[in-house]
Amino acid sequence: MGDVVAPVLAEPVRAAPPASASGVAGASARREFERRRAKREERVRADHPKLGGFLLAVSEAPQSTRAWDVGARGEERLGKGLDRLRCDRLLLLHDRRIPRSRANIDHLAVTASGVFVIDAKKYGGRPQLKVEGGVLRPRVERLLVGSRDCTKLVDGVLKQVDVVRSLLSEDIPVLGVLCFVEAEWPLFGGAFTTRGVQALWPKKLYPQLQGDGLLTADKITEIHRTLAEALTPA
Repeated sequence: MGDVVAPVLAEPVRAAPPASASGVAGASARREFERRRAKREERVRADHPKLGGFLLAVSEAPQSTRAWDVGARGEERLGKGLDRLRCDRLLLLHDRRIPRSRANIDHLAVTASGVFVIDAKKYGGRPQLKVEGGVLRPRVERLLVGSRDCTKLVDGVLKQVDVVRSLLSEDIPVLGVLCFVEAEWPLFGGAFTTRGVQALWPKKLYPQLQGDGLLTADKITEIHRTLAEALTPA
């Protein structure tokens, strides 16, 4: 009787998490907008019992309140686009709370080429990089959107990148992205990188997330689980 050869069992493939595990894009910004709007309505109606409804109908909420609505719509729009790309090699997390902070991360995309930390912005105007110095003076890079200096946005993304890097092993690439969903980009070119953070728009971002890389589907699922446990929904 010949030798019996035991069958070789394939290594089990870790199932990708359900789409619901990604969270809801723009959820915390939407809640804050609704809270501020309700508080304003309550105050106006209390101060003007007879005319409160009329005053609310003919006046706008303050800019500080409307900004939350604008931000939420930007995150929601980008979140829908990202969700359409979801597969076992592109997993997402939306609106995640940074530990010991009131700040949040808009979107995280765990892909074959690494983790993308994505900050969504719904700004008008054309994003551009302005460089000063570099020869006799220190090089300074500033991010402008139209005439508005938005360099602090880069600082914010870099802080988010540092948070994500602290949760993962050193061999996992972590990349920062500022994604402007309604900016005035030129027909050719336009995207740029400043201090390691990419500034671009959704259609320019999506191919990067779908590109090839060294991370397997199992590894992507593992990283996604680690980040989901450490960064809870905001």
